[in-house]
Amino acid sequence: MKAVFVEDAEQVEVKDIDTPEIKEDEVLVKVAVAGICGSDIHTYKGLHPFRKPPVVIGHEVAGEVVCIGKKVTHVKVGDRVTVEPQLGTGESEGEMTGHINYSDERLAPGMDTWLGTMADYFVSPESLIIPLPDSVSYDRGVLTEPLAVGVHAACKADIQPGDRVAVLGAGPIGLLTLAAVRAKGAENTVVTDMLEYSLEKAVELGAKDTHNIKDDEEWISNVKEKMGGSFDKVLITAGVPGIVNGSLNLLKKGGRAVTVAMFHGQQQLDVEQLQQQEKELIGCMTYNRPDTEEALNIIESRTIPVENVISHRLEAAKAAEGFRMVDKKEDQSVKVLVTFNE
Repeated sequence: MKAVFVEDAEQVEVKDIDTPEIKEDEVLVKVAVAGICGSDIHTYKGLHPFRKPPVVIGHEVAGEVVCIGKKVTHVKVGDRVTVEPQLGTGESEGEMTGHINYSDERLAPGMDTWLGTMADYFVSPESLIIPLPDSVSYDRGVLTEPLAVGVHAACKADIQPGDRVAVLGAGPIGLLTLAAVRAKGAENTVVTDMLEYSLEKAVELGAKDTHNIKDDEEWISNVKEKMGGSFDKVLITAGVPGIVNGSLNLLKKGGRAVTVAMFHGQQQLDVEQLQQQEKELIGCMTYNRPDTEEALNIIESRTIPVENVISHRLEAAKAAEGFRMVDKKEDQSVKVLVTFNE
């Protein structure tokens, strides 16, 4: 089968490898489409904490089940599916309370011997398979996993319909976090970024307003003025220097900021402001099964046009071009999908 490898830093190659065998409790998915995620770019840059080149990349996927192990009971050949790509041991303290994202032993595609999703075929344990409704296309279904990140962030923020909310960063995760915030009923939303075309996508997904912070040293006060005051909730979806304190400065007293982005390097923290104004700074890591289920419900309902985040579809042979576009912010790329078996 064809598989997309991040072979080394900023080096993507398509190789022929053997189609993997499945175990008794696993299924083989014929991949229709896989998404390039921001964390894939971290791997591409050699910055990911645990997914290191050379590796078959990818963890977002949608496709058709073509083979099942003899102990598989709830999935059948021909099912259209996506996958929740994190596997625990079943024994960690976090998993016992429904929080697989707390498990130190969890695996994801591209770790250990588990090949990533950017290939003609992908192996998954049956327990991670999420059936796609007939009304959900593969292109929309592949957004379930990244939207689950946004849903989890919105839950950690405790988004309420009347909240004034800022989303800092309009990459794919930022935009899908906005979608989750809107799905929870918050209408008074603003999204910040440095790329105008990404902010246009935010408007398409329901942002009340946007603000381009490029060359704007007073962006915090300008965003507050634009939106009529400080914010109840701030979701940090861009891990740039200074963004954590920036989020605190946007918050009203007693407000809550949630860290969604991957951060590299240290962030300063204004502990005095955090304490004296009783502001909250909450960590947020991936998602759990209820978040995935809610994400798929949002997609199926069509209440938010999440598919608008998709900017490009490229065949596997052009995967290197897709990674370069996303990394370099070329050709107005936002969410790039890589297609297989077309």
